[in-house]
Amino acid sequence: MMYRTEKDSVGELEIPVESYYGVHSLRAKMNFPITNQQLDPEFIVSLAQIKKAMALANHQLGLLPDDKTKAIVQAADEIIAGKFHDQFIVDPIQGGAGTSSNMNVNEVITNRAIEILGGQKGDFSVVHPNDDVNKGQSTNDVYPTAGKLTMLKKMPLLEAELERLSDVFEEKAMEFKDILKLGRTQLSDAVPITLGQEFHAYYSVTKRNLRRLKHVREEMQMINLGGTAIGTGITAHPELSKTVLPFLNEITDENLDIAEDLVDGTQNIEQYVILSDVLKSVAISLSKISNDIRLLSSGPNSGIGEIRIPARQNGSSIMPGKINPVIPEVMTQCSFVVMGNNTIIGSAAEAGQLELNAFEPVVFYKLLESFQVLTNGIATFIDHCVAGIEANEKKCHDNLEKSTYLATVLSETIGYTRAAEIAKVSLETGRTIRDIAESEGISVQSQEKVKATIR
Repeated sequence: MMYRTEKDSVGELEIPVESYYGVHSLRAKMNFPITNQQLDPEFIVSLAQIKKAMALANHQLGLLPDDKTKAIVQAADEIIAGKFHDQFIVDPIQGGAGTSSNMNVNEVITNRAIEILGGQKGDFSVVHPNDDVNKGQSTNDVYPTAGKLTMLKKMPLLEAELERLSDVFEEKAMEFKDILKLGRTQLSDAVPITLGQEFHAYYSVTKRNLRRLKHVREEMQMINLGGTAIGTGITAHPELSKTVLPFLNEITDENLDIAEDLVDGTQNIEQYVILSDVLKSVAISLSKISNDIRLLSSGPNSGIGEIRIPARQNGSSIMPGKINPVIPEVMTQCSFVVMGNNTIIGSAAEAGQLELNAFEPVVFYKLLESFQVLTNGIATFIDHCVAGIEANEKKCHDNLEKSTYLATVLSETIGYTRAAEIAKVSLETGRTIRDIAESEGISVQSQEKVKATIR
């Protein structure tokens, strides 16, 4: 393999001659062998979009000549289109507040721009990664802006799955609206409810979480681009923020705005905590629903068994015929990941000091992981479980009739104390409350009449 020599303030490194990354990227790869993963492709695209917008803005301000601008824009466009992503070699979790990822994109764009202009990779007299591609910028405004852009790209995917899930819950609510069953509190028999009402509650909480997710979008649209190192705009043209914003909005098709206080916009990252809190809320709701579905489908013979879920795979290597609720189980595990990530994100946001938070890399890594496991988990939950749920009407009827719910109904006519006595006899003897009450000449409503009283 042929190599070229590049140097930085630490020393020299041999870089494969065909590589578009440079000394900063390679040194970071050597320093941070943490996750053995690559930066999310959408994050790479976001970085390239920012570099393109900055090149156009600097050109408009008279700070970047035509030839360099065109070459940088072309190189950025190629990355946006999916090229050269293998040249982004820095681990997502890195020291330096994201400097390594910023330099990675600077180097890849620079070396491609040099090629476009007819030069050889590494000849920074043609295009320079810091002086040209990073002109008027710092990691501390580029990296968080790229993070927010990436979250905005991920949100519609999750929103689409939540919309789909809410639609399926609504369909099931209508399908099951006439099926009366036993409601339970604290896992104990309570009072009647319809299966449709239970599923409509799942619809309602899903829609509520969807509204929360759409609302938090505003938190991601406020960026600190142009603030450079600590928000004071040092090394940037005073009109750069105002100039770059229209370019970036056109490139990304987003509705971004520049923070009123760029120092605050650089210091504080509580916006990611708010977003993570919403993702946690989604996760908690989904885990609760998954647990309900596991309980309601339990058995099939000795459990509650009021619904049937699709059988997806053998449930045991030793028990023939056993089928487990594997899809609700995996949805709950996805929720655990998101809840755990929320703790990490909150801790990282709190750990910033003075003018910068150095821990954005782990914040973005965990947020993107949360988006991925939630989006994929919900899709799996819908396609392999919720859409195929069926009601076991006989079990719903039998469970209700065997319960003590009629004691509550009777208490309105014979009083709480007498109804409690009948319930006690039922529990001790195994006779139904209906049987005991009717044997004593007490009139008892049918399930259909009880259902008519439920609002």
